[in-house]
Amino acid sequence: MDRFFRANPDEAVHYLGDPHWERRAIAVRYAPLMDVRALCADRDEVVRRVVATRLPPEELPRLRRDPDREVRITVAQRLPVDDLLSMAGDVDYMVRVIVARRLSHGRLPRLVKDPEREVRKTVALRLPAFALAKLIDDPEPEVRRIVAERALPHDAARLLADEDWTVRYAAAEHAPLEDVRALLDDPEAEVRRMVWQRIAEAD
Repeated sequence: MDRFFRANPDEAVHYLGDPHWERRAIAVRYAPLMDVRALCADRDEVVRRVVATRLPPEELPRLRRDPDREVRITVAQRLPVDDLLSMAGDVDYMVRVIVARRLSHGRLPRLVKDPEREVRKTVALRLPAFALAKLIDDPEPEVRRIVAERALPHDAARLLADEDWTVRYAAAEHAPLEDVRALLDDPEAEVRRMVWQRIAEAD
């Protein structure tokens, strides 16, 4: 079918009402946009996903509450950045991850308290260093480790006493040396090794 429509794109519009979802989905790729719009409410989610790839970005908000997560993920990937905040509360965490990847820095703090770790990790990877203090007390070590790796030195120092040794290790690598010396007797050998490495590099 795909080969047929590539060779005969004018025929695609005649298959938009086909009873088989596979044919409708393929036809949507080639049919005129003015006809494709009518399938925003198609009964099959695969068809709606293809529609989401065809609509101009400014028309995508009509699909941002689609019942299918893959449709909403496609919308989040293509929606204009200024409209992304409207999807920051989506029920599916992968949609929110996409939002966190694309949202402007100034709006990222909206997701600092997101209930899903992967969303907060994405936020921690994107926030400017000066804003990472917002995540220093995150309940997940993976998030705090990213903070320790990217934060300004004085903020990294606040994680030198973290309960997770991998967070302390990352903090020891980036915090001011005078603060790092406090970990010379850390119970974890890898942390102590990092402290001695910092001291040796400073001498």
